[in-house]
Formats: sequence, structure tokens, C-alpha cells
Amino acid sequence: MAKNNLRAMHNVGIVVESLDGAITFFTELGLKLEGRGTVEGEWAGRVTGLGNQSVEIAMMVTPDGHSRLELSRFVTPPTVADHRTAPVNALGYLRIMFNVEDLDETLARLYRQGATLVGEVVQYENIYRLCYIRGHEGLLIGLAEELGNK
Repeated sequence: MAKNNLRAMHNVGIVVESLDGAITFFTELGLKLEGRGTVEGEWAGRVTGLGNQSVEIAMMVTPDGHSRLELSRFVTPPTVADHRTAPVNALGYLRIMFNVEDLDETLARLYRQGATLVGEVVQYENIYRLCYIRGHEGLLIGLAEELGNK
């Protein structure tokens, strides 16, 4: 049996055009800004394969402190593709799902930030109420409220 060296998932990265707008949106959702800065130079490009780069980064953390969302805005090189409006069945990483305490209240707050509902709010058995929304810059976000834990 192979040794499992995996300890935890550290973060999910999303590239955005407006870092300030994304921070505002995800703060409204309930994440906290953990840190913000610029990563640049040839050393960073050796990790990403992009060469000399300059990227503004904001690290957001969930209230439990276990999950992070890394928001990036590339200054150089410029972004080369836009997958933000792809449907949920497109190949690749397209959405992130958050567990929320009160789905209706969360939706009301996010609608004021410009979010739109993708389909409808549905209930899966007596376990979850969930939906997909398009948030800041059209990012696809899943929201799930556990039932029976109130």
C-alpha cells in the first residue's frame, strides 16, 4: 500500500480582472482577507511556466480557517483565455462550492453585489438546499445549506 503524503488542500485559485471587486464579493459571502500583495519576477514564472510575471494576489480564508481562495490579477503577462461564462458541464475547473448557514439570506446579500441565479434553488432530499450563482465577473459559485442542522 502506497504512503499517503497528502495533508490538506491549501487553496483554490481564481484569476479575476478586478481584485478589489472580487475581494468585496467574497467578503460579502463570508470569507476574510488574510493577505494581499504582489508576486513578481523570474522565480515566480519558474513555478507557473509563464516566465517573468507580475501578479497581484489576495488570499481569502473561510471562517473555519481550513480553506483558502487565492484571487489573482495578472499584470504581466496578460490573460489569454476567459472561461468564466462556460456552462457547468465544460471541461476544467469551473466552480467552487460553499456551505452556507442560511441560503436565502446569503442569496439576498449576494444579489445586492450583482450575483444572479443560474437555474433555481433546489432541495436534495432532506439533506441540502443548493443552487449555482454567477458572482463577481460571472464566476460560477455553488451554495449549499445543510438541512436538519438548525
